[in-house]
Amino acid sequence: MNWDYPQPHIHPVTPQAADIDGLDHTNNAVYVRWCEQAGWSHSEALGLDLAAYRRLDRAMAIAKAEYDYLLPTSLGDDLRLGTWLCGTDGKLTMERRFQLVRASDGATVMRGRWQLVCIEIGSGRPKRMPAEFCEVYLPAVVVP
Repeated sequence: MNWDYPQPHIHPVTPQAADIDGLDHTNNAVYVRWCEQAGWSHSEALGLDLAAYRRLDRAMAIAKAEYDYLLPTSLGDDLRLGTWLCGTDGKLTMERRFQLVRASDGATVMRGRWQLVCIEIGSGRPKRMPAEFCEVYLPAVVVP
């Protein structure tokens, strides 16, 4: 696969019948759901799951999301959704990027980018990343 950055966390996905819209393509909202699943999968693989977020009363919340839909996908396509952490200030913000690739021809069909901010779950207000976030997430950051 021709990935945008090295060593992606890969989340395999395949459009199912319920994912297909009236144009016989995967509905754009499905890509958003897949990105959420890939983001959690990556975070869990690094060692921070929802239970850790709750224990620490902190979460990385999406402040801004952008998606570029480049090519359509269809029922049954074998797809690989790569994700990376691509930037952080080490205090409050982080960036996550996505690239969705069709396995059959290696074509990139979607790219996405999230601007994340650390929040205190209890208040919903921005709060500095706890040490555990920095220890887990910062070494995984890829510089674009």
